[in-house]
Amino acid sequence: MNPNTRTVHASAAAGRNHAAATGLGIGLYLRLSGFYLVYFAILGVLLPYWGLYLLVLGFDPARIGELMAIPQATKLVAPTLWGWLADRSGQRLRIVRGACLAAVVLFAGVYAVGGSYAGLMLVMLGFSFFWNAALPQFEVITLNHLGAEIHRYSRVRLWGSVGFIVAAVGVGFLVERWGVGLVPALLWGLFAILWGNSLLVPEAAPQVQVRAAPPLGQVLRQPAVIAFFTACFLSQAAHGPYYGFFSLYLETLGYARQTIGLLWGLGVAAEVCLFAFMPRLLPRFGPRRLLLAALALAALRWLLIGHYAHNLPLLLLAQTLHAFSFGAFHAVAIHLIHAFFPGALQGRGQALYSSLTFGAGNALGSLVAGYLWQGLGPVAIFDLAAALGALAWLVAWRGLRV
Repeated sequence: MNPNTRTVHASAAAGRNHAAATGLGIGLYLRLSGFYLVYFAILGVLLPYWGLYLLVLGFDPARIGELMAIPQATKLVAPTLWGWLADRSGQRLRIVRGACLAAVVLFAGVYAVGGSYAGLMLVMLGFSFFWNAALPQFEVITLNHLGAEIHRYSRVRLWGSVGFIVAAVGVGFLVERWGVGLVPALLWGLFAILWGNSLLVPEAAPQVQVRAAPPLGQVLRQPAVIAFFTACFLSQAAHGPYYGFFSLYLETLGYARQTIGLLWGLGVAAEVCLFAFMPRLLPRFGPRRLLLAALALAALRWLLIGHYAHNLPLLLLAQTLHAFSFGAFHAVAIHLIHAFFPGALQGRGQALYSSLTFGAGNALGSLVAGYLWQGLGPVAIFDLAAALGALAWLVAWRGLRV
């Protein structure tokens, strides 16, 4: 049999196996998984290579940090606004589709503004305001499709990690050969594919609630919920230097761009492996122990990157810890959000998680890293990230009793 034919058959078999494991039909499973695959492929281009593109345009680290923080900053408002609208209107899928289309249209503005800082700021504000609205609401759609099989969410979400790997590694080879100038075109094409995929996904029937959901304010005042969001914020603030400056840091150490892409891909490959096992790990160890392990290993990861990035074996070890610093962390967080915010609060719960964690946390981390990068240097910045990770662990250990 032709090797390519074997690969196609293996991928199809993997899809059928995962569909059976989640209790979804193969068609629905592919449509849901496809959205995650393309959405995170966009991140697989944006995170490793957008900063390099901005560097080629002539921006210094402080300006790069500001521009890289914009998509995170719009998460402070966009997910909450769209989550409230989706919960009130019930038109969750229509909002996802409209947001994806708006991102396609607005990102095209990157060709009109060229190397203008103000122009790029407006473009990034525009497309990210809508793009950031899509994922939290799509998470609710996925969870509603899964129903009682919510613990199998990671079997669908892992395809997002696959998309990130393919994009991060593949684009690394492309930019090494043809330059980072092709990055905007790749991103625009992926936004268009994401919109097309959203048109194929059916709406999910909302889960029937035995009792009415409590008021949102009552949920947010619970000590466990406060501790959870605080730990999430600190953890993602610690990720800011990694998302904004990891590629730039490795370039200064002499790593080739395709190697940088492979290192990004390695981290997410480890995440995929963990996602595959989460349906077994979560019932066995429980959300609290898994979250504490994820936060502790994240702090270790930042120390390894800061002090030993020049040592390839230790850098490889640090990248495999992405399985915990993001993979386990995110899977547990989705599980807890679903438990904390029942029924009609689901959309706003996912939106708050996106806003406070990936919005406020990442934006603050990217901004601080950008302003202090040249003055303190990368080692001190990643030491600060490790300290934030350790503080997140302490908050979760004391306040999260679930």
